[in-house]
Amino acid sequence: MKKTAELFKVLSVDKRIEIIEILKCGKKCVNALAEELEISQSAVSQHLRILRAAGLVEGDRVGYWVHYSLDRDALEKCRELLGRVCNCGCIKHRARKARQTNQAS
Repeated sequence: MKKTAELFKVLSVDKRIEIIEILKCGKKCVNALAEELEISQSAVSQHLRILRAAGLVEGDRVGYWVHYSLDRDALEKCRELLGRVCNCGCIKHRARKARQTNQAS
């Protein structure tokens, strides 16, 4: 349970979710992420430090720059973990409710 709680804590910050979304498209350095997110390079570095500690992001040094990318295997494990926590049927419930609303219209 502690690992799940830590994961929720890591993902509770919107900029970290945005970083993950950006890195889905490919590798980026801190400067590129800062520009895209419109936040400082030091703020991006702090978010990346936390994402790296959680094992979701990897960094590859290329000369002077570090290019960050997603650890796709770790992200998949994260998805599975979150899926186990939320398997309450809420998606099915929403779909059924939507059908009922559409039928009433």
